[in-house]
Amino acid sequence: MNLLRRCLLLIACLMLTACNRADLYSQLSERQANEMVAALQSAGIDAAKSTKDASTWTVKVAQGDFARAVDTLRAEGLPRDEFESLGRVFKKEGFVSSPLEERARLIYGLSQELSNTISTIDGVVVARVHLVVPERDPLSDRPRTASASVMVKHRPGVDMGSQVGQIKALVVNSVEGLSYDSVTVSLFPARDAGQALRAPGPATTAVGGIPASMLPWLGVGLIVLLLLIGLLVVRERRWRLRAEGR
Repeated sequence: MNLLRRCLLLIACLMLTACNRADLYSQLSERQANEMVAALQSAGIDAAKSTKDASTWTVKVAQGDFARAVDTLRAEGLPRDEFESLGRVFKKEGFVSSPLEERARLIYGLSQELSNTISTIDGVVVARVHLVVPERDPLSDRPRTASASVMVKHRPGVDMGSQVGQIKALVVNSVEGLSYDSVTVSLFPARDAGQALRAPGPATTAVGGIPASMLPWLGVGLIVLLLLIGLLVVRERRWRLRAEGR
């Protein structure tokens, strides 16, 4: 019976190891965690969220799915960045800021606001807006024009080219002294998230309600169980032979 207990303990340890989850991302908002779990589950990866204080959340996946989960989220542009608002950028703290600091914070705040707005457009995965707003020179008669560069990473198969004009108009109307021709929009298609599913690696599709990443461990447990049964049969046969005096 000692051998039986040891084998059962080994099988239990193997099952616990298979069920162990690794922290994929932490210090997330609930919205970020929900988006990530939904994207992973849609890709066939078993994922769950947890929290200790209801303020920050952690996304967990099985250890065997860790690499593919990171690859899938990268293709989806998750977790999404938390952009600063003008209200937070110009929050009064400490002493009065210098004009240079106020100007730098204004440009940064505008860039964050525009990046956040463009990121909400359907099909956009990641958006960044870089503004160049020269300081006015009171001694010069030539006005120094502002410029902007917009980077848009979009989902594959989505035609963002037809929306470039609207994106440029959005930026132009948000920044004083910026002309339409001074705005550049660069489009970059994201890698197809389906490639992460087709990439080599352990399968994650559930079989009979059991994640496929656990199947190898279940196979090991089954082999150990069969060996245990064989040992018990052999031992019982020997006991019988001894009892019969053979």
